[in-house]
Amino acid sequence: ILDKTSCAKCLHMSKECKRNVNNCKKSPNSLLFATSKMRKYRFTYLISTLLLAFALVYCSPGKPENEFSERVKIALREVGNTLLLSQQDSTSLILPVVEIGVGRFQLSFEEPLTFEPSALVAGLKQSTKKWELPNTYRVTVSQCIDNEVAYSYEISGRTENTIVPCGGRMLPLACYTIEVHFAANELATANNELLFYSLVTMVLAFLILVFYSKYHAYRRSNRDENVRRVGSFRFYPNQHIIVKEAEEIPLSKKECELLTLFVARPNEVITREELTKRVWEDNGVIVGRSLDTYISKLRKKLQEDASIKLTNVHGVGYKLEY
Repeated sequence: ILDKTSCAKCLHMSKECKRNVNNCKKSPNSLLFATSKMRKYRFTYLISTLLLAFALVYCSPGKPENEFSERVKIALREVGNTLLLSQQDSTSLILPVVEIGVGRFQLSFEEPLTFEPSALVAGLKQSTKKWELPNTYRVTVSQCIDNEVAYSYEISGRTENTIVPCGGRMLPLACYTIEVHFAANELATANNELLFYSLVTMVLAFLILVFYSKYHAYRRSNRDENVRRVGSFRFYPNQHIIVKEAEEIPLSKKECELLTLFVARPNEVITREELTKRVWEDNGVIVGRSLDTYISKLRKKLQEDASIKLTNVHGVGYKLEY
């Protein structure tokens, strides 16, 4: 049963522990900060990949169809403008292009017009190439008054299947509608290409995720290999820190080098000459009382664990016991 003083001390330690955890998480140089950030980014990356896959599977199929329709309408309006300009008409309107079926679009005009069919053939061929539309389609020019076909032709990806009647004869001034019908197999090919690229993107995203996970697993295992246990402390030589529970204690370069020597030979006396030579003289620096100063600093940082003793063997050197 704890008395009031002991309870107050426990409560104080609990608050201090929480404060240390928060400070560690907020400190950019903190190992806990790096670990928490790594986990956060890993989770964010995973969520981003899943959202990308969801968007490709559920959103992409509808988007290309709308995009295809918009590109066709722009191309046909461009063709209509070319036909009107060919008869020096820059004022009459091109009516909205109407999608009348799957792959079927209709172009019509406000006023009657006349044009030479080869201008329609060349203009539509140029526009379909410019707007990356399928290269297989059928064109029908019909009279508005009775829907009789005034002119028609077919363009195919294979030259031998292309049918274009002789041009050179002007169509008489009248109201016309121009219908363009893209082949169904061409539309299916475009959709298959989209599906293929979507699958490739998903596979690449998955491979990147696997590589990312493997890479961080390797870094984590490599970090764990370098950690040394010193009593209740975890010693990270590469980071120049020791960690006890949630508290990080930074070490100077010399303190880290000294502790590395002691950890490599626990419970063994290491002479002053060896410590001085390994930490200072090998670096071209000869010191006097610096060793005692750094040993004193290191001893203070390890004092939170009563089982650890950095003992001075008079006239010989120092020994780390734990």
